[in-house]
Amino acid sequence: MNQQYPSALLEKAVGEFAKLPGIGKKTAMRLVLHLLRQDSSVVEAFGNAIVTLKREVKYCKVCHNISDTDTCQLCSNPLRDASTVCVVENIRDVMAVEATQQFKGLYHVLGGVISPMDGVGPSDLQIESLVKRVEEGSVKEVILALSSTMEGDTTNFYIFRKLAKANVKLSVIARGISIGDELEYTDEVTLGRSIVNRTTFTGTV
Repeated sequence: MNQQYPSALLEKAVGEFAKLPGIGKKTAMRLVLHLLRQDSSVVEAFGNAIVTLKREVKYCKVCHNISDTDTCQLCSNPLRDASTVCVVENIRDVMAVEATQQFKGLYHVLGGVISPMDGVGPSDLQIESLVKRVEEGSVKEVILALSSTMEGDTTNFYIFRKLAKANVKLSVIARGISIGDELEYTDEVTLGRSIVNRTTFTGTV
């Protein structure tokens, strides 16, 4: 046990919290000590929520968004425009676009972007399932709403090439979003306008 910790159990708990993104040892210690001050029922509810989430959460078989059922609420909603699909990097981006209340179509969550430096290639993403959705014929427009980074642009171009022969309109969100910005951190007004003012994607930036 590290001498700075009075308890090996405390050290282990802090170590586990510190594995979370953006959480350092000091923040992890603060969170663990906070939990220790709570009633056992509160801590158990917290722990059970995490375990239940991991065991029971599903990924939509259509768009790959997180869901409680095999098909998410968005994909199963008959009021959504199934002919328009917005391609995003992750679940947080779905939430960001939905918050704008400007998009009424469906989504396709890639699960990341192409990044050779990080060992992420096209086969690691949900690109083939997007191609299959388009090939089924009901999709008329694919909106590429990836972050305006080098990785995002590379992924846009790869998808453009994959869908080049498909009878579908390809558009990209307007560059009201600064180059290099992550989609999830963009304010709702700017993101909403970028969706509404999207332009045809031609394979070039």
